[in-house]
Amino acid sequence: MFRRFFGPGKRDFSSLSEQEILALAISSEEDDARIYAAYADGLRDQFPQSAKVFDDMAAEENEHRRRLIEQHRERFGETIPLIRREHVRGYYERKPDWLVRPLGLDKVRAQAEQMELQAYRFYIEAAKRASDAGTRKLLGDLAVAEKGHESLAQRLGTKHTPEDVLDQERMTERRQFILTYVQPGLAGLMDGSVSTLAPIFAAAFATQDTWQTFLVGLSASVGAGISMGFTEAAHDDGVLSGRGSPIKRGIASGVMTAVGGLGHALPYLIPQFWTATSVAAAVVFVELWAIAWIQNRYMETPFLRAAFQVVLGGALVFAAGVLIGNA
Repeated sequence: MFRRFFGPGKRDFSSLSEQEILALAISSEEDDARIYAAYADGLRDQFPQSAKVFDDMAAEENEHRRRLIEQHRERFGETIPLIRREHVRGYYERKPDWLVRPLGLDKVRAQAEQMELQAYRFYIEAAKRASDAGTRKLLGDLAVAEKGHESLAQRLGTKHTPEDVLDQERMTERRQFILTYVQPGLAGLMDGSVSTLAPIFAAAFATQDTWQTFLVGLSASVGAGISMGFTEAAHDDGVLSGRGSPIKRGIASGVMTAVGGLGHALPYLIPQFWTATSVAAAVVFVELWAIAWIQNRYMETPFLRAAFQVVLGGALVFAAGVLIGNA
């Protein structure tokens, strides 16, 4: 009954026999080798030199697995018990970050360091529980090997990814981030912030009704977000342009378009018309300067030129909305 509510039971690490500890080590090394191979596969197209590092790390883990299997065969025979990380209470787990594409260089390297540290701690505790001299020595040797993987990674990095290659890969990663997220998001924010100014402020000054103005702003923002999102996702699959996943670009563009419009629509939830309008105008000012900052930060547009273009364009659209609303 309790398993139905709390999930299947797990074994305490202290209850594992030496054979089960060896079996757990074998399955863990096998999983880690697959993860490193997946890292290498995910990095290979854009970061081939870093991919070689993880190919070598995967080979190292496979060698550990081979040594563990030989020890198990010598002591317990050919049949290895089926025991994995998820069967042991408190045992470290591997999150499926390696399934996410594209993989980030810094994130992958940090995850690899964490994996090696966790494996080191496991082998230290496992060696304490081993009574057989050969098994204890093997587990201790593997603990030392896992602890030394940080220096191994550094050596492999020196071999495969010298500093100039590493800098180039980081630039490639940043460029991909800009193409996939920043450019579509910035286009959406600009469209949502600027294009909705006229209908929202025209409705505000024409009706003097904050609720009706909010509904106009909400519909304009959500509609523009959906339209921009689908347009961005549909017009380029990213294969030839290298701009990345169309779904990610569409989400970035659609969400930021809606956010840009909602920023100056939400103040009209305030019942007092002039208070709501003053707050909305202040939000517009912040939005336009934020757009100029993003252009300067990621698109390398001179800040003054970006500010002039965005603020001037926004002011013209704002003025048009006010004039139409007062007509």
